[in-house]
Amino acid sequence: MLIKRSILALLCFAFSAVALVSAHGQVVPSATERVFTVRAGAFASAFQPDFAAGSAQTSPNRLYGIGGYVDARFSRWMQPELEVRFLRFNEYVQNGFTYQQSQNTYSIGERVPIINSFHKFTPYGKFLVGFGNGDFLQSGNALVLTYGGGIDYRLNRKFTIRCADFEFQQWPVTSSGPLGSSSFTIRPYGLSAGMSYRIF
Repeated sequence: MLIKRSILALLCFAFSAVALVSAHGQVVPSATERVFTVRAGAFASAFQPDFAAGSAQTSPNRLYGIGGYVDARFSRWMQPELEVRFLRFNEYVQNGFTYQQSQNTYSIGERVPIINSFHKFTPYGKFLVGFGNGDFLQSGNALVLTYGGGIDYRLNRKFTIRCADFEFQQWPVTSSGPLGSSSFTIRPYGLSAGMSYRIF
């Protein structure tokens, strides 16, 4: 419930920001911004893993973890992002038996600002492709598709705060559990927050 309310608040803020920009036209001129930049950052995450008792279903446990990302900005519309996440806290679930449900992802894709900048805030959307693994997987690695978005706040010339980053993922997986092996798709989702430093 908390995650759903956070998603709703994030979307409302993003739409409000777009409306304000249209009304006041207070967008930072592109001529005053660097064309090419590289930022590296770290974040903390809380996710619903969508896996329990050997199958795709709402888990009684949230997964928590840390990760890192690198954003490169070549132009207004070309801003690739590389991201890794390790969800390894609170991974043990007791449900008649004990099993692990850790999830790690390694992804790359495109991050697209909804607006370039508004009072130092930049709402964005993103789509990433990569692979994931975890203790519950029999197949070793699984394809992971990630859809998401969030809001960055430029604290100063060097530091940018990732205020909120929401992701919804799709994993087609093969799992090995007490009841045998099965194939299905899990759909984890969650929120992250962190900070990045401009290295170039």
